Amino acid sequence: MTSAVSSNSFLQVDLVLLILRLVVGPTIFWHGYNKMFRGGKIAGTARWFSSMGMRPNGTVHAYSASLTEMGCGVLLLVGLLTPLAAAGVMSVMVVAGWTVHRHAFLITKEGLEYVLLLATLCFAVGSLGGGKWSLDRVFGLSDHVGYFLGREWLGMAITVVVGVGAGTLLLLACYRPPAKEAESNS
Repeated sequence: MTSAVSSNSFLQVDLVLLILRLVVGPTIFWHGYNKMFRGGKIAGTARWFSSMGMRPNGTVHAYSASLTEMGCGVLLLVGLLTPLAAAGVMSVMVVAGWTVHRHAFLITKEGLEYVLLLATLCFAVGSLGGGKWSLDRVFGLSDHVGYFLGREWLGMAITVVVGVGAGTLLLLACYRPPAKEAESNS
């Protein structure tokens, strides 16, 4: 396959993707780690999920969110199954954005700022792939930036469809806002 970008531009994109993965991967990993092992641990996280209306059981969602964040964080860090890892983070951000953060923009008011930033970064990384310095490249899953399994646009499609789709399906199936919030949104 030939590329429309020069070798130097390619190298620059690979470097940018590596830097993004080195920031986003550990950030989301530690976010999940914190839910599981710090503060209120899983029990506290489960109570929080239950209080915001995640059904049938906050514990299921606490483990699901924590393990998704930790697992996808590691996958993004090493650049393995990058579009799927990015989709996993996007899915969690869709749920977090709707259940907790949609009422404001700034994070100081529990707004969308943080989740929007992480979702956008994952959209970029998932769409472009892990880059030259990734396990996707080592295992032949990406020929070069912008391709995944030899198919142009597949990384972006996986990231968006799986990420937004899974988050939306989870909300439709499991989110039942408490009565007070449901009344104020009417």
